[in-house]
Amino acid sequence: MSSLVKEDLAKKLFGPRRQRLHEFIEVEGSGAERCYLCAAVTRSEEIEICMVKHWRVDREEKYEIVEKWFLKDLEMIDGKEADTDNPYFDMHFHKVYNLEAYSCASKYTFVRTLNKLNEMYLKKDLKIVNFDDTYLNDDSIWSSNNRDCLVLMRICFYASNLLCLSLCPLS
Repeated sequence: MSSLVKEDLAKKLFGPRRQRLHEFIEVEGSGAERCYLCAAVTRSEEIEICMVKHWRVDREEKYEIVEKWFLKDLEMIDGKEADTDNPYFDMHFHKVYNLEAYSCASKYTFVRTLNKLNEMYLKKDLKIVNFDDTYLNDDSIWSSNNRDCLVLMRICFYASNLLCLSLCPLS
């Protein structure tokens, strides 16, 4: 479902503006319409973060940018509490924006994307606080993108233990 929404956003909203959508997450909005927080790269290679309102008219999906900022203006991202599984975070620009992601995993995914885009284009010191560094680093074996690898490692570990136990002689 989310890949269809991402494709639709890229085609209807970001494509005509000649921007490349890198990531989006659903955030808590007001009323019946959905809201997405998006990270896109402009033609001039600036990273734009925007709040997009999504609603349906008859059978057509409509999107509207209601707020936008640039990553270069982001002073800090505060994950609220690194030790708990919560979807809340603050983005500090000229003003503090309190946001609630759909899930804690989507919050981390979005922050990882911003961090990666910062490393690729800006190379500024991006202040990220109250996030668990283990899950924030995309190359970590514990990150959500590598969950399959972790499960496979556990299965191999158990299988090797069983093999060793089966080869041990009983006295």
